[in-house]
Amino acid sequence: MGELNLLELNKSAVKKTGGLQISTTGKLLVGITGGIALGLSAICAPFISPALRRFCLPYIPATNEQIANVLKALKGHKGTVLDLGSGDGRIVIEAAKNKFVSHGVELNPWLVLYSKFDAFKQGLSSNAQFQRQDLWKCDVSKYDNIVIFGVEQMMADLEKKFQKECKTNCNVIACRFPLPNLIPETTIGNGIDKVWVYNFQPS
Repeated sequence: MGELNLLELNKSAVKKTGGLQISTTGKLLVGITGGIALGLSAICAPFISPALRRFCLPYIPATNEQIANVLKALKGHKGTVLDLGSGDGRIVIEAAKNKFVSHGVELNPWLVLYSKFDAFKQGLSSNAQFQRQDLWKCDVSKYDNIVIFGVEQMMADLEKKFQKECKTNCNVIACRFPLPNLIPETTIGNGIDKVWVYNFQPS
């Protein structure tokens, strides 16, 4: 009998309260938390998604020494510059400062926006341009100078792409890792800051 009364009491309490209820403050907190989680997912996705591709090309800012070595490799050359995987855009912007018409190709949309803003802020938008694109789909054939900060696993495939697409006497500057099957025309710097400079001829 006592168990029956307790059951009836519980049913009555549920009817009065309408079941489990969340306070207005609780609903607000759930909404804010969900919004923050969604926003973080949207911001982080472009940085994480490269890890899901065949070759992971993470964003690692170039050192000042690396940038200086790239500029040394460009010295004495003319024409256009392409930075494949341009990251924060500093290579493109520095090349533009040295009178090159320079373009950056980058898959991360936030880095593309940042680079465009930085170029605009420095008054270089006409000579330093950026677009969101997969570097493997980028036509490199019209460029006189190409810069790539790659990872070791992708350099062999990049070498094939360059051999197939590069124009005569294209100046290719490989940073962090060399192209595996070609002898560079020259090297500049040491260690992590070293760059390998290649002169490409159509295969």
